[in-house]
Amino acid sequence: MRSRLAARSTRLVLAAAVTALAATTACGPEDPTENGAAAPTSASSPAEDGKGEAPAGDSDSDGESATASGSKSSGGTGDKSGYGQSCGTNDLDLTVTWEAQPISHYLITAKAKSGITCYLDVNTPSVSFGSGADGIASPVGQGGEDPIKLSGSSVAYAGINVKTTEGEGGKQFEHVIIATTEEDPDPAQVELPDAPTVDKPIVTNWSTKRDETIPRVI
Repeated sequence: MRSRLAARSTRLVLAAAVTALAATTACGPEDPTENGAAAPTSASSPAEDGKGEAPAGDSDSDGESATASGSKSSGGTGDKSGYGQSCGTNDLDLTVTWEAQPISHYLITAKAKSGITCYLDVNTPSVSFGSGADGIASPVGQGGEDPIKLSGSSVAYAGINVKTTEGEGGKQFEHVIIATTEEDPDPAQVELPDAPTVDKPIVTNWSTKRDETIPRVI
């Protein structure tokens, strides 16, 4: 009986000691990491420690904006002196005259309209009579300068031989259709000084020299 009482007394003493120890720990200094609070740091912002990026408006050592130093222009699209717009048919005043010497032919004269400066950068005009394929003048490659500048009083010439076949064949036309290129959306219909018979016509290149535009069958 005495031994059981002694053992019970010992357990009560141990329990009291554990309770006292737990109470002491609960009343001690609070650990901020146990309740979710962040520990304080000593880190500084980039602006405070001098390691941040410079403001966008700061200049570099040669006085140019630091944000623009990698995108300097190389001077535009290059020197275009001596170049201008291509002549469209509607930029030109076109006339056709009949020339008897040294062989009979028709002479196209092209002049830029008032206030226009343009270039004939396609060397041969597109010339046709009517809408049929047999009325298209074939280029013969005579004469020519590339490109020809038209402005003010300057002119360019091209020659047409309307009939290169023998005999009575062909059709009569009162107008000729002229364009600076085959793709020109606005060709000109120019009245002829007469109504010639046309059969397998030919046309020369543009030139500033009239004697280079006498069309000959090659």
